[in-house]
Amino acid sequence: MRYRSFTEDDFETLSALDGAVQRHLDAGFEALPEREQQGRLRTSLPALRFYLRSEHSFVAEENGAPVGLMLAQSVWMGDRPIILVTACLLHPALGDAGSGAAAGLLHAVIKSAYDAAVYEVHYALTPPLEGAAQAEGSHLLGRYVVHHLGSRQQTAPGERLAGGGYTDAGRVS
Repeated sequence: MRYRSFTEDDFETLSALDGAVQRHLDAGFEALPEREQQGRLRTSLPALRFYLRSEHSFVAEENGAPVGLMLAQSVWMGDRPIILVTACLLHPALGDAGSGAAAGLLHAVIKSAYDAAVYEVHYALTPPLEGAAQAEGSHLLGRYVVHHLGSRQQTAPGERLAGGGYTDAGRVS
């Protein structure tokens, strides 16, 4: 497997990879409202252009075809920069090899951060990244949670925690 920065020439295949990942994660993806589909996809043209400029995002390639993508960006935390990994997309056909691709992508991001003199890389610990996190000696600080507002709160992916939360009217139910 080869790991490299992606280019504009990769945009179409990266979008196709994202679609394949989303359909694999949720068999009902195509039936979701358009807004929810767009909310789950990470490879819109503006997003890919942004991550291309970040210089911390990488593609995993096998036989010349992208099979994995890690999107990461530098974020100023007020007192220091960090690299924030926002997505790790692995083609479903990778199967068990997906963990190796995730590890290679994470290692590329960590090396990129070090080369840029950024000494913290933050990422959600997802199942494909568990082995990579252990191999890299990362520190587990807690669980990563996303709160969606509006109608996406009803259809967003992931395990929904118990509780009423905020309604569209802005009050706790």
